[in-house]
Amino acid sequence: MKNIYSILLALFLVVLIVYPASQVTAGNKDRSGQAGASELLINPWAKSSGWGGVGTACTHGLEALFTNIAGTAFTSGTEIIFSYTNWLQGSGINIYSFGLSQKLGENKGVLTAAVMSMNFGEIEITTTNSPEGGVGTFKPAYMNINIGYAKAFSNSIYGGINFKIISESISDASALGIAIDAGVQYVTGERDQIKFGVALKNVGTPMRFSGDGLSFRGIIPGHGNDNDLFTVSQRAEKFELPATLRIGASYDFLIGEMNRITLAGNFNSNSFTKDQFILGLEYALKYYLSLRAAYTYQQGIFETNVADRGTVFTGISAGFTVSVPFNKEKETGIGIDYSYRSTNPFGGVHNVGITLNF
Repeated sequence: MKNIYSILLALFLVVLIVYPASQVTAGNKDRSGQAGASELLINPWAKSSGWGGVGTACTHGLEALFTNIAGTAFTSGTEIIFSYTNWLQGSGINIYSFGLSQKLGENKGVLTAAVMSMNFGEIEITTTNSPEGGVGTFKPAYMNINIGYAKAFSNSIYGGINFKIISESISDASALGIAIDAGVQYVTGERDQIKFGVALKNVGTPMRFSGDGLSFRGIIPGHGNDNDLFTVSQRAEKFELPATLRIGASYDFLIGEMNRITLAGNFNSNSFTKDQFILGLEYALKYYLSLRAAYTYQQGIFETNVADRGTVFTGISAGFTVSVPFNKEKETGIGIDYSYRSTNPFGGVHNVGITLNF
């Protein structure tokens, strides 16, 4: 009876994911101007970003927070990740991320918390009277806060949900929003080598900027004397979140006790951009070394002009992980992750992470 309840709950999660996605107009590039909070589409974790984010079906542990929250259910104890991203090298943008994933006990699920912060550096303040600047600087601040929970409903079905707070601000205006991710992973095969995953990300209410930056002092004709100044507040237009549907599958080729080769594929459908197809390959030497690469295809990806391509990325991503185990049986240890994503223009995206499992 318990297994029946687990399967019914997992099916409910699938319906929860697929039904809202069917209501979204996906992959419509003509709506790109209506999109906002595009930082939600940035993968801040080195291991999964080096694989092009292809692991909707098979990414396990804390990094599954981006690809498919269901994968965090595979956390065996405590996992901590510190990550640094040099975003579009040459742009001066850096991303700092921290995450903690904690198993709550046997069959009690896994709780995950993570923060991603973008640093744009200092930007000159310009006004109509000082178009060249010289009157000071300001620092934009973008931050995403995630709280997720995932659980194994059976030996094959894993599901999870993630709540995120989106904060965007400059010196005199800000916007705040809330979004939800949900996902399911299904594992099968004699050695659990076949995996499927579905995830719906960034479903939330529209966001709107507000603050003093949208106000000005002026004279309203026909109201009072010409010398009377009034504060006029403007209302910013709302913008939608980039809701995304991810569907993936993977197969593990297990060679002896030490070697694994994983082939994974993924389909991403975003509300405001072109659909993406991702193919990735990863080689793992037990706990010690992992090498991975992926290619992301979307319509126009081979165009040299970024406007025709529709993205700054050119499709190639790669990375590696070097790990030192503390306890092989308990799978504890420390790992260093690196990933690279090619772009044109700019000098690509470089990401370095440190993972602790204990």
